[in-house]
Amino acid sequence: MAAGTLTSTEYIRHHLSNLTYGRHPDGSWGMAHSAEEAKEMGFMAVHVDSMFWSIFLAAVFLFFFGRVAKNISAGVPGKMQNFVEWIVEFVDDNVKDSFTHKNKLVGPLALTVFAWVFLMNIMDLVPVDLIPWVLEKFGVHFQKVVPSTDPNVTFAMALSIFALMLFFSIKNKGVGGFTGELTLHPFEAKNIFVKILLIPINFFLEFVSLISKPISLALRLFGNMYAGEMIFILIALMLTAGPVIGIFGGGLQLVWAIFHILIVVLQAFIFMTLTVVYMEMAHQTDH
Repeated sequence: MAAGTLTSTEYIRHHLSNLTYGRHPDGSWGMAHSAEEAKEMGFMAVHVDSMFWSIFLAAVFLFFFGRVAKNISAGVPGKMQNFVEWIVEFVDDNVKDSFTHKNKLVGPLALTVFAWVFLMNIMDLVPVDLIPWVLEKFGVHFQKVVPSTDPNVTFAMALSIFALMLFFSIKNKGVGGFTGELTLHPFEAKNIFVKILLIPINFFLEFVSLISKPISLALRLFGNMYAGEMIFILIALMLTAGPVIGIFGGGLQLVWAIFHILIVVLQAFIFMTLTVVYMEMAHQTDH
C-alpha cells in the first residue's frame, strides 16, 4: 500500500498490523479487516502472515540444507556445499565452546535456531511496501513478512527452548536435584532451621532468574527486529515527502540496510548462543 494514499499514522499502523484470522463478535470466523477487528478476536486469533512466513522459511532451510546433505561430495565441493559447510562448522565451533556435555540434540538444535532466526530476520531487508503491495492485488489487507517482529513468534521459540531446558534439567538432576537448585541457592546455611527459613528467599530469587530467561530471550529478538522494521517504515515515509527528502531517504535506507545486516546476523547468533548456554546449564550437576 503506497504511503501517499494514507496519512503517516495510518501508513505506520497498516504496516505494523498482522493479517489476523479469528472469531468475530457475531460468532462468525474470518479475517480481520482492521486493527480494531483483530483486537476484538481476542487471544485465540491467529496471525496468518507470521505463521505462513515462519513455516515457509523453515521449509526453505530444510530444503536447501537437506539437498546439500543428500548430494554431498567428497571431492571439490560446489558453492552451495561450501556455504552450508561453513555455516555448520561455524555453529559447531560455537557449540563446542559453550557446551561441555554429550547430547546429540544440541548441535542440530543450535543450527536450526541460527538458520531459522537468520532467515526470519533477513526478511526485514525486503522493501517494506513490495510484498504487501503485491498481495493487496489479491485482496490481502495486511502483511507483515518479518516473523521475528511478532512477539508471538519470538515467545513461541523462547518457550520451546525453555521447555527443553526444564526437561533436561529434571532428566539430568532429578526432581530432587532440580528442586534443590531452586531452593538451596544462592544463600546457604549449615543450620537446618536457618536453611528452611532461607528456602522461600532462595526460591523467589531463583524462580525470577529462571523465568527471566525465556522472557529476555524473546523480548531481545522481538525488540531489536521491531525497532529495525519501524526505522525502515519511517524511512519509506520520507520517500513521499518531496524529491530532496526522497533522495535523502533513499540514501538513508541504503545505509540503514547495510548496517541492519549486522543486526540480522547478530540477533540470530545471540539467540543461538543463549540456547546453547541454557542447554549447558540444564546439564550441569555440580550443585
